[in-house]
Amino acid sequence: MARVVRTLFATAFSILISLPPSLAQQAPDPKDPPAPQKLTKEQKHKMSRALKELDAQYKQWLNEDVVYIITPEERTAFLQLSTSEEREQFIEQFWLRRSGNPDLPDNDFKEEHYRRIAYANEHFASGIPGWRTDRGRTYIIWGPADEVDSHPTGGTYDRPMEEGGGSTSTYPWETWRYRYLEGLGNNIILEFVDPSGSGEYHLTMDPSEKDALLHVPGAGLSLLESMGMASKADRFTRSDGTNLPTTMGGEPASMNEFTRLEQYAKIQQAPPVKFKDLESLVTSRIVRDQVHFAWRTDFLKVTNDTVLVPVTVQVPNSQLSFQNKDGVHTATMNVFGRISTLTGRIVQTFEEAVSRDFPDSLFQQSVKLQSIYQKAVPLRPGLYRLDLVIKDVQSGNVGVVNSRLQVPRYED
Repeated sequence: MARVVRTLFATAFSILISLPPSLAQQAPDPKDPPAPQKLTKEQKHKMSRALKELDAQYKQWLNEDVVYIITPEERTAFLQLSTSEEREQFIEQFWLRRSGNPDLPDNDFKEEHYRRIAYANEHFASGIPGWRTDRGRTYIIWGPADEVDSHPTGGTYDRPMEEGGGSTSTYPWETWRYRYLEGLGNNIILEFVDPSGSGEYHLTMDPSEKDALLHVPGAGLSLLESMGMASKADRFTRSDGTNLPTTMGGEPASMNEFTRLEQYAKIQQAPPVKFKDLESLVTSRIVRDQVHFAWRTDFLKVTNDTVLVPVTVQVPNSQLSFQNKDGVHTATMNVFGRISTLTGRIVQTFEEAVSRDFPDSLFQQSVKLQSIYQKAVPLRPGLYRLDLVIKDVQSGNVGVVNSRLQVPRYED
């Protein structure tokens, strides 16, 4: 009971502090996503003055400790608080809302967050604290990459064909590869370059930025340039934000200008969630058991360090609410799944709306059957937490499962 009360208090507090006083008494429609409030000039001036007058500890918490993970609405609410007691309560609820298990005395999300800050300061500092660098920010928001390809002294670089081919010399650089990032997708590759040699790598959208011979005439030529079929000067007339050589064929989707811009913007933001109501049920830990469903996981070895895990959900059609339109009975359920590490880092998220349609002639028989949904996710061997939420869209009924997921290691 204490667990439910504590969570309800956290939820209520987060809603109240996110609304201006004029709206705090209005009951918003839970189906509508919260709209960000547009601040007036007077409010902005008041917030700016409040930031200057904050005690050093609160100013550091806001501008350093949580600067990458606090939402604009939370930041606005924090600056509108007037007493230290309110700020302390806000900070407590801030971490509680993000905890994987609010019942535990130690907050797993908070501990992991500060561990990442310490790691960034130790490994990415370069005249400025590590948390302020591009690599530090990325590490703090998204955690360690699944693969890192580091070239701290630069060296010879053989361009792939989509970058024009040929060889050149490079500044220090490295790539980080994430198998999956929530809100961005699979196989996300980020490139950091240190053109000054100072140790401060910055995130780049231009793969040619690491080319140390870019401005040296006749050096580091691409394949077409070495054959006399293109000029190195052509690199500086491109309009896609790069100085890459001319290629022989088309470019892959990952090299598209708008794809690179979108990834660059999203990588610096907290990952979004499509089904906010379902995700909040996972986070709040209030278990609702209105939709009963069966589920299972299977395991298939892919490589020595990768296992494909199909997650199968089986929902009786009798648990769903059907609507009859023009002789066709239709039901829709939203499926939300999240796999996270024991430290709270989200590894995989999947969301999908699943519809079932049956004609009048088959409806009575079909209601007695089951609907099956399956999602296969690649994971490393280890221990994870699996959260599943099923929502019947018509009735609003929800079913939740929170379980331990042990991915086995297969030896050769």
